[in-house]
Amino acid sequence: MGRGTLRIYLGAAPGVGKTYAMLSEAHRRVERGTDCVVAFVEHHDRPRTEVMLHGLELLPRRELEYRGTVFTEMDVDAVLERAPAVALVDELAHTNVPGSRNAKRWQDVEELLKAGIDVISTVNIQHLESLGDVVESITGVRQRETVPDEVVRRADQIELVDMSPQALRRRMAHGNIYRPDKMDAALSNYFRPGNLTALRELALLWVADRVDEYLQQYRGEHNIRTTWQARERIVVGLTGGPEGRTLIRRASRMAAKGSGSEILAVYIARSDGLTSASPKELAVQRTLVEDLGGTFHHVIGDDIPAALLEFARGVNATQIVLGSSRRKTWQYIYGPGVGATVARESGPDLDVHIVTHEEVAKGRGLPMARGARLGRARILWGWLVGVVGPVLLAVVLRSMEDAPGLANDVLLFLFLTVAAALLGGVRPALASAAVGSMLLNYWFTPPTHTLTVQDPENLVAIVIFFAVAVAVSSVVDLAARRTHQAARLRAESEILSFLAGSVLRGETALDALLDRVRETFAMESVALLERSSDVEPWTCAGYVGPAPVTRPEDADVDMPVGDNMALALSGRVLPAEDRRVLGAFAAQAAVVLDRQRLVGEAEQARRLAEGNRIRTALLAAVSHDLRTPLASIKAAVSSLRSDDVAWSEEDEAELLEGIEDGADRLDHLVGNLLDMSRLQTGTVTPLIREIDLDEVVPMALGGVPEGSVDLDIPETLPMVAVDPGLLERVVANIVENAVKYNPGQEPVAVAASALGGRVELRVVDRGRGVPDEAKERIFEPFQRYGDAPRGAGVGLGLAVSRGFAEAMGGTLDAEDTPGGGLTMVLTLTAAPGGVRTETELPARATS
Repeated sequence: MGRGTLRIYLGAAPGVGKTYAMLSEAHRRVERGTDCVVAFVEHHDRPRTEVMLHGLELLPRRELEYRGTVFTEMDVDAVLERAPAVALVDELAHTNVPGSRNAKRWQDVEELLKAGIDVISTVNIQHLESLGDVVESITGVRQRETVPDEVVRRADQIELVDMSPQALRRRMAHGNIYRPDKMDAALSNYFRPGNLTALRELALLWVADRVDEYLQQYRGEHNIRTTWQARERIVVGLTGGPEGRTLIRRASRMAAKGSGSEILAVYIARSDGLTSASPKELAVQRTLVEDLGGTFHHVIGDDIPAALLEFARGVNATQIVLGSSRRKTWQYIYGPGVGATVARESGPDLDVHIVTHEEVAKGRGLPMARGARLGRARILWGWLVGVVGPVLLAVVLRSMEDAPGLANDVLLFLFLTVAAALLGGVRPALASAAVGSMLLNYWFTPPTHTLTVQDPENLVAIVIFFAVAVAVSSVVDLAARRTHQAARLRAESEILSFLAGSVLRGETALDALLDRVRETFAMESVALLERSSDVEPWTCAGYVGPAPVTRPEDADVDMPVGDNMALALSGRVLPAEDRRVLGAFAAQAAVVLDRQRLVGEAEQARRLAEGNRIRTALLAAVSHDLRTPLASIKAAVSSLRSDDVAWSEEDEAELLEGIEDGADRLDHLVGNLLDMSRLQTGTVTPLIREIDLDEVVPMALGGVPEGSVDLDIPETLPMVAVDPGLLERVVANIVENAVKYNPGQEPVAVAASALGGRVELRVVDRGRGVPDEAKERIFEPFQRYGDAPRGAGVGLGLAVSRGFAEAMGGTLDAEDTPGGGLTMVLTLTAAPGGVRTETELPARATS
């Protein structure tokens, strides 16, 4: 039996209609005679979705008891036994109740697929594992239930269920998504227009990338090399010259004109020696293109136009942006240039844009460290001009009726020798001089058709010709060598200058430095290896590129750094002249590694210093804030023990009440100090269990005056997964702080609401509030905001509350109260499938 197929309906947010679309597809298949069953679908009390279940076969669910509550999950065994053609499984990212067959529902789906059952499922974009951080930064909510991206990518079909934010909010306002009691909280929090727009863009881009993967796979399978202009992709060809920034910005403006356009900057380096580009300039251009939303690529290729076109067609690009040539006019004798060649060979499927810039025709300001060597084409032309050229010249001169004379013949042959030296170097020039001398002797020096010279003057002319040819070719070759050396030294100086600058700037990114080594020397991978001693194995401190080596002896090039560190490069063998610069890179890599470790040690020292600061503040708190209640207790006790005064019953009761209040204050202060100590040492271990919020919150209000708090906890709230003891401490600290700063005209409001997989508890006061710049500072230890008097606490209440909230997987944040004041928002995780238990506490109470 073959593997089943997976179809996924992907949405940007709850309520866009994924389950409805899945059920509609099921009805269509049932009408066509397909055996389709509902393995697990959650309609969330949405009437229209519930109606769609009518007429479909619903398989029984499996009941599981967990912590005293019964939950229902998909019965995988029942589905496998029923063996339908198609099974509907809602909420692919759902986490199963402990004790289930698998931990995650997508694992259940995998079993069904292996059994040959086709599955239709749903998932929201915020549940994709790779987008968790992005979604949290947008919505402020961390998704606890996720599904690996690869599971969704492997789906045979992915269909986007899309809806505009305005339409989704209207659907919610009409009561089609959440009940009315949850509607306001949802619209003002998760379902804000900005959140929905960002999530919608994430979903569209993710699906677009998936479609692009399908397209690339299809083109590869069918060997399609022409460009399909389904999406604008603009390739920017960089040389490492100063014009690169202009080209990148021009390409960015072109991309901005079409939605969904993509920029790919590519630098093509030859496969031998050092790069001809400035590493510093390339780094600047890489940063620029990444800031503009593009990507930077490094490609190896000796034929730059061919490599550029190959890259562009490989990524299905539609446009190529190149800069006008920086070559002088006379330099075009070497060829038409990269831009003209690419434009000629691009074909009808690629548009080539030649962009002018300030460096046009100013010459190549960058060192041609590798290109200064004579290429194969020039050497071949040098031999042709040096060997074939004199023969053809001799034939032409012999066919002329009026010969120009021996002196002119010598000059013409000398011209060919100089041309051979310019093109191919000294060897073609020497060959040209030898061939030219023999031809002059045989054809043009009496007696002709012999290799003897009768006239001494002619012999002197031939000898001078040969000597001049050798001298000229030697000078040309020496100039070429000196040019190559100068260019190479210039390239090395720029690289070393870049390294020195990185040291002065204090750059500590080891991966960036190793990537620079890989680009500079055109390597496949680079690794920095180290070991603690000569007998210990090598370990990799950092690497870039695929398949890095694990031992220096396995590398194509290794550069030792001291006794127990080495830089290992794979890809090709470097010439000896490159090892000097490589040694500088290796030394810098060792420095960067040491600097990173020093930064880590400094961070550890900072944490120790912070601990010392807290201990110092603790001593200060003990010396003052703890002594105040102790002093009042001691004074009251001393008064009661005094024999000089006869206290009345009312006086004794008042003194005893003062002792009790001081003891309560002392207990509260010591409790906060101990809690802060536990948080600092990381010894807080919450005992998470599922509980109703109204079982904990009323108990936390015992320390505030009667009538100072208005409590509103709806009966429909789901249970929360918390540590009840820690939650009580958190709520007590928040409420006591709110009551302390509330002016008293109206009570502090404590209200709870549910949204998706979380429950929010809001504590609202009408005090003078806190400025935005101080909202995070009030959560730091030993902080009192404003004019809080000494003795009112040690400034640990909110710090302890946030620490406990985060230990339970929740958050605690401060917001402005509309109309003035401060609202503390405590966000807790709702229990999976939590069902409220019966409680005798009222849903709404006043304390």
